[in-house]
Amino acid sequence: MSRFDHSDLDGHLLQLLLAVYEEQSITRAAHRLGVTQSAVSHLLDKLRAIVGDPLFVRSGRGIVATARTEALVVQARQLLDEMRRFVTAGGFDPTTLDTTVTIAANDLQRDLLLPTLLRQARAQAPGLALRVIPSDVPTPELLRDGHCDLVITPRPPEAADLVQKRLFEDRYAVFFDAGQRAAPTSMDDYRQAEHVTVLYQPRRQLDLDRLLAEQGVQRRFVATVPGFAGVGALLRGTPRLATLPSLLRAGLLRDLASAPPPLPCPTMPMYLVWHVRHQHDGLHHWLRAQVEASVAPALAEAG
Repeated sequence: MSRFDHSDLDGHLLQLLLAVYEEQSITRAAHRLGVTQSAVSHLLDKLRAIVGDPLFVRSGRGIVATARTEALVVQARQLLDEMRRFVTAGGFDPTTLDTTVTIAANDLQRDLLLPTLLRQARAQAPGLALRVIPSDVPTPELLRDGHCDLVITPRPPEAADLVQKRLFEDRYAVFFDAGQRAAPTSMDDYRQAEHVTVLYQPRRQLDLDRLLAEQGVQRRFVATVPGFAGVGALLRGTPRLATLPSLLRAGLLRDLASAPPPLPCPTMPMYLVWHVRHQHDGLHHWLRAQVEASVAPALAEAG
């Protein structure tokens, strides 16, 4: 019989479990936690003894979670949430914060907002660390299962247990290489050009692409990529066009020219989304306020 029991558990072991599970690597988990691989292996052995399960097993060159781990991870996230609420029940003080928050965002939101967020938030909470994961096409489970604390997205998932708030809205622009062509000034010019766009997995179009297709605006797409980061390389040195959020001009597409589309386009809203269980959590309330406070300076910097 194991000499360990539930009283041997602590927040560090729960965070370790999540790190190894999410990174699927002891090496990457150690880097994420800022400890050595041997420390991760030692604590993982301790956790294995407590729960009576191997937790992770070898598979090829990597490791995979056992069925027991899949269930424990859900409970670990819930327990860490409860521990955080316990600490902040008497009032939240950001100066005492020593934790990592996870935000899901795609490349536009990541590059536009998160540098300002991290700078402003750490001015109040020096112990804060930020982990960013791709939101892709966000699902309710991303927040329900505790994979992240917040999602920043133009497409908030629809669910009764999620809360959303509009942060700002952007307009669309046509991006192109000014050394290869001029901006399209007519619909004929726009239609006849070759186009590049983003297609999120699994096969989720940009809202604008879907809307224009429904309106019968036919374009010749010669390439699709899974994120905005891949667009620039396919435009540079060519006469191709890409119709994307205009704020990309401040980041990923800063070296390309842009112009208004030669047809009416809707605006693109951006939302902050969280799970209702965090609605009154002190840390979470502070974090949401920091995201909102980062919008104005980030947009001003983007011009």
